[in-house]
Amino acid sequence: MNRAPGKALDGLRGNTQGGTTPITGPVQRLLRRVRAYDLRRPLLWNGLLTACWMLFAVLDVTTGGWRTMALDPDVSGTLVLLMSVAFSVPLLWRRTHPLTVLAFMAPVALVNVWSGAVIQAAYVQQVVVFNIALRLPGRALTWAGALVAAPLLAGAAHRPHSWDPLVVPHVWAFALSAMLGIVVRTRKEYTEALVDRARRLELERDQQARLAAAAERTRIAREMHDIIGHNLSVITGLADGGAYAAARSPERAAQALEAIGTTSRQALTELRRLLGVLRDHPAEADRAPQPTLDDMDELLTGVRTAGLPVRLRVHGTPPPAPPTAGRQLTVYRVVQEALTNTLKHGGTDPSPTAEVTLTYRATELEALVTDTGAVGRHGPDAGGQGITGMRERASLYDGTLEAGPLPASAPVGGWQVRLRLPLEDTPS
Repeated sequence: MNRAPGKALDGLRGNTQGGTTPITGPVQRLLRRVRAYDLRRPLLWNGLLTACWMLFAVLDVTTGGWRTMALDPDVSGTLVLLMSVAFSVPLLWRRTHPLTVLAFMAPVALVNVWSGAVIQAAYVQQVVVFNIALRLPGRALTWAGALVAAPLLAGAAHRPHSWDPLVVPHVWAFALSAMLGIVVRTRKEYTEALVDRARRLELERDQQARLAAAAERTRIAREMHDIIGHNLSVITGLADGGAYAAARSPERAAQALEAIGTTSRQALTELRRLLGVLRDHPAEADRAPQPTLDDMDELLTGVRTAGLPVRLRVHGTPPPAPPTAGRQLTVYRVVQEALTNTLKHGGTDPSPTAEVTLTYRATELEALVTDTGAVGRHGPDAGGQGITGMRERASLYDGTLEAGPLPASAPVGGWQVRLRLPLEDTPS
């Protein structure tokens, strides 16, 4: 029963924000903004990253910092500058063609280690390795490892005593870049799977709600059919009686005509509502008389027999003309659904009790069903669509239905269902 219709998809991206600590929350919000901006303007982000790496590489060359790590400090500065640019500029295409970019860098890396310059810009290859691990199949990472390792092994063979400074740092950098790319990719795919699942669950929830509403309209339509059939039978009987009395007692015939007018107007009102309800035509319809407020005592007796103590209170004075059959049926069904839900979900420790209060006012009838069942047993949905059906019934007569926990000021916890139903039709 859908006690409190919730939002099937708050947005998994937004939930991340709600579940973070005060420290990580701002960081995650900043990362989401950066990713969103990157998706809107990828070329700008690629250009900024490439420009930064190129700036660092040029500064490394112009300040001579590269000589602190070089195996041969006498390498031409022009060659070092060209290699730095060759390592940096291809980063513009690291996302669209990462394996091609790494293949372009491989000869530059070979010249770098063979000449003994060993410039720090060579570590830019690991940025491309990260993108390969993030975007391409697993076998592409094997090719990437070969493209990175081949120049290093060739340089180590050319300079046998330089194994540690040439190979080991790049191997560790490759491993860390590949692992980071795999972790980010796994996280991204997992998040996308959760978002997709939440979207499908939301769609399924909406479909179930529409199906439940359609089924409830079908049931209401059958009940309306019986009400209209009863009214037409009454009209037929009054018309026959009026025709018989017309010759002998014109006064009785006039009363019959007045009763026909009243009954036909009620039937016409019910018919208008019936035509607005989408329904299937069942093979067999239930022709039993529909319950009214006079059957409320029988309903409560059955509930007490099932083990739920329930008390009925009536406030106000019923109007001289009883509510229409459709309104009485709506009140009956709402009370029945609320008490049934208490029996199903109210718990046993302590045993719940219920109270039904009918309040007659000048223009409306209010039905209030309260119980002292276990806290939290109703929400948000225990698998049914009871609230949906009750709201459908109330809306047919311009009524309102509220359902929720009892106020905090109540002496005990529990649940309440409040139906307000106008006694007259709203002029259209």
